[in-house]
Amino acid sequence: MDFIQGFDRNQLQMISYNEMVCSNSWARIVDLFVEILPLQELGFEDVLSTEGRPPYQSSDLLKLYLYGYKNSIRTSRKLEQACKVNLEVIWLLKGLQPSARKIAYFRKNNAKAFKKSFRFFVSLLKEWKLIKGEVIAIDSFKIRAQNALKNNFNQKKIDRHKDYIDTKIAEYELALQLADSKEERQEIAGKIGYQNTKKQNYQNIENQLENTGESQISLTDPDAKSVVLHRNIINVGYNIQAGCDAEHKLFVNNDTGTVNDTHALSPMALDAKALLEVDQMDCLTDKGYTTGKHIDICNKNNITTYSSPKEHSSQKNGLYGLGTFQYDQDSDTYTCPNNQVLTTTGNIYHKGNVRVKHYKNFKACNDCSMRSKCTKSKVGRLVERSIYQEAIEANKKRVEENPAYYRLRQQVTEHQFGTLKRQWGFTFTLMKGKQNVLSEVNLMMMCYNLRRLISILGVEGLKARLKGLGCIVLRIYRLIKCLLRPLKLSLDDYAIQDTPFKTTYNRYHLDRKSYI
Repeated sequence: MDFIQGFDRNQLQMISYNEMVCSNSWARIVDLFVEILPLQELGFEDVLSTEGRPPYQSSDLLKLYLYGYKNSIRTSRKLEQACKVNLEVIWLLKGLQPSARKIAYFRKNNAKAFKKSFRFFVSLLKEWKLIKGEVIAIDSFKIRAQNALKNNFNQKKIDRHKDYIDTKIAEYELALQLADSKEERQEIAGKIGYQNTKKQNYQNIENQLENTGESQISLTDPDAKSVVLHRNIINVGYNIQAGCDAEHKLFVNNDTGTVNDTHALSPMALDAKALLEVDQMDCLTDKGYTTGKHIDICNKNNITTYSSPKEHSSQKNGLYGLGTFQYDQDSDTYTCPNNQVLTTTGNIYHKGNVRVKHYKNFKACNDCSMRSKCTKSKVGRLVERSIYQEAIEANKKRVEENPAYYRLRQQVTEHQFGTLKRQWGFTFTLMKGKQNVLSEVNLMMMCYNLRRLISILGVEGLKARLKGLGCIVLRIYRLIKCLLRPLKLSLDDYAIQDTPFKTTYNRYHLDRKSYI
């Protein structure tokens, strides 16, 4: 039987690497994309060699990372190996073989530059009209950190360990009193000393926790927090916030830092609005983001929220919920189900992180026939109204009147997370510290947006746009820099607002800090 045969390994071959990389290869897209980035202005730092050799260009190492992250090659060791065996990477880096150490330091030292590059890319997409900024959806996903769960502590966990140690010490002390031989007493005394050392370690951790003012502390990565990954599975990680534009489902911005979404709405929405330079936009979020304070902030900044309403906490205790009390805005009073008026003194009270006003009519409650259905309090029913209740109710009304519009949120933002986590393996971070973790997030989102452009514009259409920018815009930019260099002026010193270069220059926001 005849079989298909391969080539003779001993035969001398004339090879062109350019011909071995297909025209629609991801490597070619990455090569064109990086060439249009003003890397120096974005703040990239070259990794200098300790042996005195010249550094690798930032553009080459950035190309390596963008190629690797898209193809689930993220560690510096694997990227180093790819430079030696992967034909596309060899073509992309023109045969360069940086060490794993230099690859790792480039990622570590350029966290801010990665962020600027992503925001620069978003501004470019806005100029291409692929991002409109009219409607964005905000959601979050969680990734594991480089910190084991056993190295994450809160006060309850510390107390549990200290109580266990105290119990063991008491047992050893009792055994020490009953010990007969000298050797046995020495052994038990050693165990007591070991337990006291452990207790002192936990005391030191408790002191660190008190000094931070946080509810938990991670020893390996201080910025990592204990988060619920999925289905009540708890691990130490990061809660990544992501904003996506509704036009073509492209990432707009990102952030991390909190364990949930409660306080993320207005910071993310305001950041997206400033970056996209729009006067007004709609923002779609799930109920995790529904917080009166942040909805009110958005409203005051021309951001219309469509955030899934939360039920009031009193609705599930079997008593009359807040919805059964009618509020009169003119008189600032509530009317209860028994037609009694509840008034307020106007004072504002702090209930946790919420500021509320109290409404009551305890005198009417004393003789009320419906009291058993309304309250279990001995003094009577007290109604609390958030100072942001009007914003909350207006948001609820918008969502209920536009259910189909609100459901666009899932279509806009959730499927990207499946691509990042399931297809590209971004379920954990390799870095420590918020800023470094976000460098991985920005790399991933740049890869996603670039890959998404292939679906929107096609390979040839995207390559044509990138080539056009590389040939025209950057040449103009470099020309003006050359003209200004003899005068020792920067582009910010030059009155660029009054020149024909204004459109191109503003397109890249080189005279702005909106992408910083």
